Amino acid sequence: MRPLADQTILISGATDGHGRALAAELAAAGATVLVHGRNDARGQETIEDLRARTGNDKLHWLRADLASLDEVRALAAQVLADYERLDVLVNNAGIGTTSQGDTRRQVSRDGYELRFAVNYLAGYLLTRRLLPLLERSAPARIVNVASAGQAPIDFDDVMLERHYDGVQAYCQSKLAQVLFSFDLAEELRDRGVTANCLHPATYMPTKIVLADGVSPSSSLEQGVKATLRLVADPELDGVSGRYFSGTRLAQPHPQAHDAEARRRLRELSDRLCDHPGDPS
Repeated sequence: MRPLADQTILISGATDGHGRALAAELAAAGATVLVHGRNDARGQETIEDLRARTGNDKLHWLRADLASLDEVRALAAQVLADYERLDVLVNNAGIGTTSQGDTRRQVSRDGYELRFAVNYLAGYLLTRRLLPLLERSAPARIVNVASAGQAPIDFDDVMLERHYDGVQAYCQSKLAQVLFSFDLAEELRDRGVTANCLHPATYMPTKIVLADGVSPSSSLEQGVKATLRLVADPELDGVSGRYFSGTRLAQPHPQAHDAEARRRLRELSDRLCDHPGDPS
C-alpha cells in the first residue's frame, strides 16, 4: 500500500463514534478522507473539527441516507465523478438493535427490513458501484466493520416478516457483511483489491451501544486501533477474506464458510439492489 498521506479513504458513518475517531486518525496521518454521513450540519461540524484538530485540509463531506438505495447510488456516482482514486473503502455505518428504544420492525425507503438494508445492503451496493475505481487504484482495500454478534440468515424469511426480533435483525445483518467479505475476497483474487472484516471491539461507547442501553466495556481507541490495522498495516498487504476480532484472527459463525449460503446471499443482494452482478 502507498503511504497514508498519498491515499484517498472513504469512511461511511464517519460523523460520530468509531467512524469519526477513525477519520481523525487517518486525517492526522495526512490521508485524503471522504467523510460520509446523512446530516449536512453534522457533517460540516465534523469536517471543521477534524481540520482544526489535525491541520489536514484534505477532508471532504459526502451526504447520503443509507436507508435509501437511490441515495447510495448517488453517493457512489459522486465519488466516481469527483475522485481519481480510492485506496480504501471502510463500510462502517450501521444501526443497532433498536432505534432510540423503539423495538418495532422498521423498513427502509425501499421497503426492506431496516437493519439488513442499512448495515448490509447499502455497503454491498456502494462497494459494487465503487469496485472499478478501487481496482484502478490497486493495491486497494475494502474493510467491512461487522460484529461478533452474528446470527445465521434465514433465506426463507430474510426480512423477518414472520418473526421479528431486533437482535436477530442486527446480528444477521452483521453476518451478511462477513459472508460478503469472504465472497468478495474470492472474486477479487489477483485483482489487487483485498476484502476483510472485523469486530473492532466489544461495546464501545458509540451511539449504537448507548441507544441499546448497554454499558460500554471497550474504548473507542481499542476499536480504532483494530480497524486502522486493516486499513493501513503493511503486514496485511495481500491478506484477504479474513475475519478479525480486534487485532486477532478469529472464526465467524459457520454460515460464513458455507459457499451455498454466500451464493444465495449474493444473488439476493444483486436482485434487491437491482445490480447486474459480477460479469466475470
